Amino acid sequence: MAETKKKKYRVGYTTGVYDMFHIGHLAILKRAKEQCDYLIVGVSTDELVEEYKHKTPVVPLEDRMEIVGAIRYVDQVVVQTSMDKYAAWEKYHFDALFHGDDWKSSDLYNRIMEKLSEVGVDVVFLPHTPGVSTTILTEVIRRDRSER
Repeated sequence: MAETKKKKYRVGYTTGVYDMFHIGHLAILKRAKEQCDYLIVGVSTDELVEEYKHKTPVVPLEDRMEIVGAIRYVDQVVVQTSMDKYAAWEKYHFDALFHGDDWKSSDLYNRIMEKLSEVGVDVVFLPHTPGVSTTILTEVIRRDRSER
């Protein structure tokens, strides 16, 4: 019988837009799930994305949630309506927040880490997949369309 390795965290939480789902998104979800028994994934609403990224997702929220929910590493999909990770902790009681390391040392995440550490939550930064992003995909698609 195969031995089951105990994971570091019971419940993990991560969020994202997950617009035009790509290998970088999958890598973050896989790496997060490797460290927790149960992974909750928040998918940002269009309004939230417009508020902090100043752009509208290409793929509708319901479709993005369905795509993320179909990934085997994801145990639960929820709607993210706010960037307030402490409020999310109050609702979901996770013991680890996973995020791409492109946000490491940002003022926003320094504040998040400080607040979550007060309730014993670890913030774990996962490596960003180089050369892959929704922004890059969008630029390639726009360039291809303009060349036609």
